Amino acid sequence: MKTYLLPPEHDRKISDLTDPSDEESAAEADLNPPCVLVFNASDPSGAGGLGGDALAMASVGAHMLAVVTGAYARDTAEIFDHFSFDEEAVAEQARSILEDVEVQLIKVGFVGSPENLSTVAETATDYPEVPVVAYMPNLSWWEDSQIEAYLDAFRELVLPQTTVLVGNHSTLWRWLLPDWSGERPPTARDIAKAASEYGVPYTLVTGLVLPDQFIDNVLASPQSVLASEKYERLDAVFAGAGDTLSAALSALLASGTDLVAATSEALSYMDRCLDAGFRPGMGHVLPDRLFWAQPEDDDDNDDLASPTDFALPPHDTRH
Repeated sequence: MKTYLLPPEHDRKISDLTDPSDEESAAEADLNPPCVLVFNASDPSGAGGLGGDALAMASVGAHMLAVVTGAYARDTAEIFDHFSFDEEAVAEQARSILEDVEVQLIKVGFVGSPENLSTVAETATDYPEVPVVAYMPNLSWWEDSQIEAYLDAFRELVLPQTTVLVGNHSTLWRWLLPDWSGERPPTARDIAKAASEYGVPYTLVTGLVLPDQFIDNVLASPQSVLASEKYERLDAVFAGAGDTLSAALSALLASGTDLVAATSEALSYMDRCLDAGFRPGMGHVLPDRLFWAQPEDDDDNDDLASPTDFALPPHDTRH
């Protein structure tokens, strides 16, 4: 099967992510991009959060409907704090847009509080036919008591509504298999089995360390490994890789791409974003989610207009 980052078909309903229908009437085709409802926080650094989601989803051809759940206080090196919105404000945002726009998928990022997780779960329950992609980031910057309460609420409220869970191997291991006592680290399928106990059918586990500086990323169900993509480890510390991957995956699934193909495309997109990464500050490298829009070589810049050609005139305010 051949898939594209900008799929030509946008109106396919996702009834079975592993076996999408090939029959679709051209007369009923909808030229609008698929819409993804996203619960996430504002990130002033642009490393992740709603800003990163918007760029990644637009790059893949989807329209993001942003529900702001809070805001980080952070730079490109670390997260200092997070300020959560009141759950009623989050619920009203979601309710207002859902009454107007049909969504093809719901994506859950970091929402900041157990109360907001309850709002997310209630929203997903009201739309049982809409798939949910949930991303669990590394929360080690937070207070231990807050982490525990958040993870407990996510496990009990959101996982039963989740179609695909996305997270780094070490993060998901510590959360879902805290008492793991095996001689080897848990496999992606072990983690998928643990997630399935709470109702998750598919889990995308990233960052499994392989020999010779390679990283494996595995899509698994409790029964089997569905896909595996290996990439060479890049010599840099990145911020925002998980948000980039989960956003791209969400957009591709909303576009009608089947789960295995969407996972492969999303991982390839993330790898290219990281390969073209940039460091805007003194901290980590950020993914360039618009790598495809950059000139292919320096020679192309010769024909570009100078920034001064577009300079605004000085202000001449008159009263």
